[in-house]
Amino acid sequence: MARAIWNGKVIAESDQVEEMEGVLYFPESSLKREFFRPSTTTSTSPGIGQARYFTVVIDGQDNQDAAWYYPDPKPSARKIKGHVAFWRGVEVQK
Repeated sequence: MARAIWNGKVIAESDQVEEMEGVLYFPESSLKREFFRPSTTTSTSPGIGQARYFTVVIDGQDNQDAAWYYPDPKPSARKIKGHVAFWRGVEVQK
């Protein structure tokens, strides 16, 4: 079971994660939605496509753009469609 933890709270948990380029991606359905707020930030990965972000909010503290996903990944990255990854201090345990 993989878990994503920030500020002492489990924010995602799943036994069906996907790994790509050394990063674990959690199914969107595994997110504890009360901790996530959409962000307007985007970025582009040449091999994957355009990423969108979520800010993680726990106990009044924001972790800006700490989660990202690819709404329409390139065909070579199709397995991570509908999945979310973490950084910026979010601890991912596998």
